[in-house]
Amino acid sequence: MPIRDLPHLVTLADVARAAGGGLSKGAFRELDTGASPTLAELSEALRFALGDGRIWLNDQRMVLMQSQVLGRLRQEIIDAFGIEVAKGIFMRVGYMQGVRDAELIQKRFPNKDLTHALAAGPRVHTLEGFVKVVTKQFEFDSQKGRYFGEFYWHDSSEAAEHLAHHGLASEPVCWMQTGYPSGYTSTLFGRPVIFREIECSAMGAERCYVVGQNAEEWGDAAPERAYLGLEWPRRASGRRSASRAASRSDAPREAATAGGDAVVGVSASFLRARLMVEKVADTEATVLLVGESGVGKELFSQQLHRLSRRADGAFVALNCAAIPDTLVESELFGVEKGAFTGASASRPGYFERANGGTLFLDEIASLAYAAQGKLLRALQERTIERVGGSKTVPVDVRVIAASNVDLAEEVRAGRFRQDLYYRLCVFPISIPPLRERRDDIPLLVDHFLRRFCDLHRRDVVGLTRRAMDSLLGYSFPGNIRELQNLIERGVIFADQGGWIDMPHLFTAGESVQSFQPSLTPDGRLSIAPEASGEQVSLSTGSLRTAGDLAGAEAALYRRALEQAAGNISGAARLLGLSRAKLEYRLRKHGLI
Repeated sequence: MPIRDLPHLVTLADVARAAGGGLSKGAFRELDTGASPTLAELSEALRFALGDGRIWLNDQRMVLMQSQVLGRLRQEIIDAFGIEVAKGIFMRVGYMQGVRDAELIQKRFPNKDLTHALAAGPRVHTLEGFVKVVTKQFEFDSQKGRYFGEFYWHDSSEAAEHLAHHGLASEPVCWMQTGYPSGYTSTLFGRPVIFREIECSAMGAERCYVVGQNAEEWGDAAPERAYLGLEWPRRASGRRSASRAASRSDAPREAATAGGDAVVGVSASFLRARLMVEKVADTEATVLLVGESGVGKELFSQQLHRLSRRADGAFVALNCAAIPDTLVESELFGVEKGAFTGASASRPGYFERANGGTLFLDEIASLAYAAQGKLLRALQERTIERVGGSKTVPVDVRVIAASNVDLAEEVRAGRFRQDLYYRLCVFPISIPPLRERRDDIPLLVDHFLRRFCDLHRRDVVGLTRRAMDSLLGYSFPGNIRELQNLIERGVIFADQGGWIDMPHLFTAGESVQSFQPSLTPDGRLSIAPEASGEQVSLSTGSLRTAGDLAGAEAALYRRALEQAAGNISGAARLLGLSRAKLEYRLRKHGLI
C-alpha cells in the first residue's frame, strides 16, 4: 500500500515494506521508545546451563569473570608491555567481542532492519555487564557510506579498574569498550567505523562520552587504525625511499601498497602473522613466508621491507616458477660481458639489483635443484659470481623467500635441498588463508569496493546482505586474490548507482551456499543457508512440507550424526559448525 495510507505510528520495517525495498538511511530518533529487540528480548538469549559449567548467549559460549580479575590482567599487560601495546591489545579484544555480538543479532533477529540492529548494540553491551550505554543519537546513510553516532557510558568497569590500579588518568582508558562498538558497527554497516572516547570517568568526568564515525573521517592522525589492524605502522625512511624510487626510471620494483592492495585485518590469525613481521622487520634475519596461493605473501614481504632498516633500498621480487631452468643462474646472478654471443655489456642479476635492499624469492620450491646449491652459496658467502665471469662480487641483500607448499615435505621427497631449507627457515611466518580470517572479509570488501569503483569509474552503493552472507560463507580456494576478483566482477556487473548482489559475484561456476526462504511456525519468512558439497543438506521439498523449521533442524542434526557414526566432532565438521555449537543445539533438541 502507498506510504501515505500507513497509520500515523509506523515502524521502520513498515516503511521499508511499503516502499518495496530495504532502508538505505536511518537514525535513532526514528525508533519508538522500547523498539525491538528490547533488553528483555535480548536477555532471553542468555542461558545458564546449570551443572555442566557453561553459559550461553544464544549459541555463543560465555564466561563469567570478576571485573577485578580482568583489571588485574589489564595491569599485568600494562606493566609488561607498556600503555600503547596494552591499548592495542584491549581495543582488538573489544572489537572482536563487538563482531561476535553483531553476528548474534543477525542470527537471532534476522528480520530486523539496520536501524533496529544498530540500536540493539548498546543493549547487548549493557547486558554483558561492562558498562551501561545510553544512546544520544546515531544516523547512517548506506548509499553515501556514512555513519555518525554519540553515546554515553555510565559506570564503566574498565574505567573503575584503571582508577583502582593506576589512579586518575590523563587520557581516556576504556580501550576494550571503545573497540566493542567499532567491531559491532563495522560488522553491521559493512564499512570500517571507528569509535573514540572523548570524555572518560577515569579522568574525573561524570560519565564517559564516545563518538563513532567512518574510519576515514578521523583523518590520518588516527592511532585507532593501527590498534585495530586497519593499517600498519610506517617508517619515515620507507616513505622517502618510495618517493625516490618513483623518480628513478631504472629502479627495480618497489613496495608501494599504501594506496593499492590491502594488508589489513583484525582476526587473531592475521594479527599473529602481523606481530611476527613486526618482530623480525628491523633485524637482518632471513624470513620464510609460508601460505597458500593468493594469501598475500608478496604484500607481507613488501610490508616487512617497508618496516625494516633497508626501507631506503630497493625491493626486488622474483617469481622462481616463471624462470626456465636454463636461465635461473643468469637471472639471479647476472651475465658477464661476452659470456654469450652478442653480449656487448654486462647485465646485473636480481641479487645485484637488490643490493642494499630486499630480494623476495616467490615460489622458492620450484627452483631447479642445481640452482638451489648456488643460491645456498650466495646466502652463505654474501658473494655472487656472474655467468661467464671469474670474479666474485660482494652483495648486501636480505632474502625473503615464500612457498605455497610444505618445504619440509619437499626435503623429505628429495626435491629440495635440506641445507638450503635450514638456511631459509631462520624465521618462518605462516600466512593464514582467508577462510581462517573471515572477520577480515568486511574490511577487505570495503577496500576493494572503493578501489575498483575508482578504477572503473562506477558508482556502486555496496553489497546486499545476501551477497555479504555468501562471501562470509564461501570457502575461497583462491584466497584474497579471489575475493579481489569477485569484488571487481561485482562492481562491473552491478547497475550504476545500484547494489552488488549474489548473482553479480559468482558467475564462474563457484560452489557457493544457496539461500532458500522458508516459513517459520508463526508465519514469518526466514532465510536459511542450504549446505552444499560435503556438508549435510536437506532437500528444499522437505522444508516446504514439514512446515516446522525446528523439526527440520533436528532432522538435519540426526542425519549428520548418522553420517558421522555418532561422533559429535565429525558431525560438526560436516555441518560447518564448532563442536560446542553443535553440542548445544543437540541438547536443545533433546538428541543427546
